[in-house]
Amino acid sequence: MKRLVAIAAAAATLTFALAAPAAAEGTITVAASATPHAEILEAAKPILEEQGWELEVKVFSDYVQPNMVVESGDFDANYFQHIPYLDSFNEEKGTHLVNAGGIHYEPFGIYPGKKASLEELEEGDEILVPNDTTNEARALLLLQDNGILTLKEGAGLTATVNDIEENPLNVKIVELEAAQIPHSIADASLAVMNGNYALEAGFSVAKDSIAYESADSEAAKTYVNVIAVKEGNEENDGIVALVDVLKSQEIQDFINEKYDGAVIPFVESEDAAEAETETEA
Repeated sequence: MKRLVAIAAAAATLTFALAAPAAAEGTITVAASATPHAEILEAAKPILEEQGWELEVKVFSDYVQPNMVVESGDFDANYFQHIPYLDSFNEEKGTHLVNAGGIHYEPFGIYPGKKASLEELEEGDEILVPNDTTNEARALLLLQDNGILTLKEGAGLTATVNDIEENPLNVKIVELEAAQIPHSIADASLAVMNGNYALEAGFSVAKDSIAYESADSEAAKTYVNVIAVKEGNEENDGIVALVDVLKSQEIQDFINEKYDGAVIPFVESEDAAEAETETEA
């Protein structure tokens, strides 16, 4: 009888051990914008929960408070901004926020108008690009990456049409307000659009664009959306766990499936190289 009781007790203990959740690690608080940031964080919640972390997300509609609440220590991190904005905010507000990990970027794409491919481009064809400085530079860099033109050395993310050094086909770069490009694309040979404007106009970056910014492009590395924390907190256990989950294959698959190319997981070249090495091994 005693033996039966002992066996039953051992079985109960084993069942409890198998069913017990991961030991509680703590709570991670993140300030985020609604789309796509908070949606991506919601997808990460159950994964973090399995690791013992509770993720609390608060949605903010502005771009100031998410940084201020991290600076004050009220929140552990935020997820809404790219690095140029983070840097300018620190400079303007005197805050001490740093990048703890790049998660995604929203790519520019080259879309067909009268021409269906880059190979069909002819002398004097028109290509539409956004007319504001940041977006125009990204558009020109994408055209350069695809062999349509060459920019002056060092032009980078401040490039304008005045920085075009080589233009073999003498294509005409037509500058338009970014929001107007989707409505004018039928009148041009090609157009370069931001992912958000393309999505709003019914275009899929993944399915409709001829080419789009790659994860190792200068623009993608610069405008990657990051997890930001107060300086000194980058290696906190909760932050490391959060970034690891957001960069996991499961979250990358979620982003790819949900946003259809308008949002793309950012993978540092080092990560890609390591993954390639492991695959070859």
